[in-house]
Amino acid sequence: MLMRTDPFREMDRLAQQVWGTQSRPSIMTMDAWREGDEFVVEFDLPGIDPDKVDIDVERHVLTVKAERPSLNGERELVAAERPRGVFSRQLILGDNLDTESVGASYNAGVLTLRIPVAEQAKPRKITISTDDSQQAISA
Repeated sequence: MLMRTDPFREMDRLAQQVWGTQSRPSIMTMDAWREGDEFVVEFDLPGIDPDKVDIDVERHVLTVKAERPSLNGERELVAAERPRGVFSRQLILGDNLDTESVGASYNAGVLTLRIPVAEQAKPRKITISTDDSQQAISA
């Protein structure tokens, strides 16, 4: 049987391994939004043990690492579509967020981070002082 090599098919295969596909992403998918005085970030991590999730903040860079271990070699795989190994995602947080008070929870395969807005970044009213000793200008 004659096999032809297709360089574009090989490029597609390599790109899918590096960047993933819509149905099988190679990175952690996430949603982020602002809710009142905090930012909320949710990562989808189904089937990952919470003890295998590591969250670090260093100089306004938040890093989330998670690991889904490989299956032991005694099984005969019929399909292997779920990515395995170590996954990492970094978010650059602005100066307007309080990185000292990041909260994390894990429920039903979703890691939720709550990052409060820093006090100095919250809107506030400025009062205007008046000097009663000045006289009004008359026309």
